[in-house]
Amino acid sequence: MAGCEAAFQLAERGFRVALVEQKPAAMSPAHQTPLLGELVCSNSLRSNDVDTPAGLLKDELRGASSLVIACADRHRVPAGQALAVERFGFGRAITVALALHPNIRLERRPLETLPAGPVIIATGPLTGGPLGALIRKQLGGDRMYFYDAIAPIVAADSIDMDHAYRMSRWDKKSDVEIPGSDDSVGDYVNCPLDKETYAAFIDAVLAGRKVTPHEFEEPRYFESCLPIEVMAERGVDTLRFGPMRPAGLTDPRTGRWPHAVIQLRPENRYLTAYNLVGFQTRLAYPEQQRIFAMVPALAGAEWLRFGSIHRNTYVDAPRVLGPSLELKSEPRVRLAGLLTGVEGYIESCAMGLVCARLLADELAGRPLAPPPPTTMIGALYHHITAPREGDYKYAPTNVNFGLLPPATIKTHPKDKQGRRIFQIERAMADAAEWSAVTGTVGAP
Repeated sequence: MAGCEAAFQLAERGFRVALVEQKPAAMSPAHQTPLLGELVCSNSLRSNDVDTPAGLLKDELRGASSLVIACADRHRVPAGQALAVERFGFGRAITVALALHPNIRLERRPLETLPAGPVIIATGPLTGGPLGALIRKQLGGDRMYFYDAIAPIVAADSIDMDHAYRMSRWDKKSDVEIPGSDDSVGDYVNCPLDKETYAAFIDAVLAGRKVTPHEFEEPRYFESCLPIEVMAERGVDTLRFGPMRPAGLTDPRTGRWPHAVIQLRPENRYLTAYNLVGFQTRLAYPEQQRIFAMVPALAGAEWLRFGSIHRNTYVDAPRVLGPSLELKSEPRVRLAGLLTGVEGYIESCAMGLVCARLLADELAGRPLAPPPPTTMIGALYHHITAPREGDYKYAPTNVNFGLLPPATIKTHPKDKQGRRIFQIERAMADAAEWSAVTGTVGAP
């Protein structure tokens, strides 16, 4: 996400860009296609509501003419209030936009050495070869990593709808129109479990054989994207209050919420494949097939992809990066995306956009214009670049309201909702001003 966005932003500002992509000459363990912008963990870019952190960030990115968000909007699939996309259409749109851009030269080859001149490294969580060595040996990457997990995908026609029902949580439907679909039903397929089945499912998850990290690696997971077995280890009801939460999903056959539920979200506009929402896992493939078959609606499921895990590497950005996201030890080299310590597709996209615009300022001889900290884009940027004092331990983060400067108590002394509305409106206004200053471009 970061590399695609950075290349597009620079190219739209008249700079000639060489975009080096190792696929298909070399493939990482998590990738399956030669497409740029390939989504691997999920097809969801999270909420589209501006009163949520992810929705506000996407609103700012739209105002900044983000390629990634424009392509996501064009290839949206039903997912309630979330912005979920059809993976391959989304990846194709990004690939075509960049491959045909007159200022971009797409080079498909592994990069053995860094070229001369300004360079943005946006290689994501599975950086290998010389670039991986640079991060691990020079920037602390051996100690700074976490494991991310990928959710399984099931064929739609193999779901037993006699044991499932369609509904979005609290009946909030998407505004995406699908030809031939029934607008009266929800966007998600819900697979309910009664108390006994849920208890047996948890026991099986805990006892199932897992794919474990290497002996020399401590298993560190990102808190908001935990494998289901890690959540299950925290207590029998943890999953029931997490990805298997039944609240707002009334079963039409009983008129009640089920004891627990697995939600399935569309993978494509044809509604032929669904992914298990929040079901990242490191269970071995045969165990996934056996254990997920305990769910009545999935007893005869055809699995198009099983879940898996991969290691994400990041650097101690406040220590090693400067205000342009450049390496302090080698200023011509910049980092963008997950390597800098942000977590998530849209967060990576945002840092690619910021990195490119700051580089464009430098190349054009203009003063740097970083995004203001009152915006969600700026909040992420300042999380990466702000100096830390004492023994503060830097860690990756998703976008969240806690990153924004608070509204003053004088303005909204007892009104929590008013303070939040103030933060949102301030972010939108400041983001619009920043986009105007740094030069907006037309949508692809």
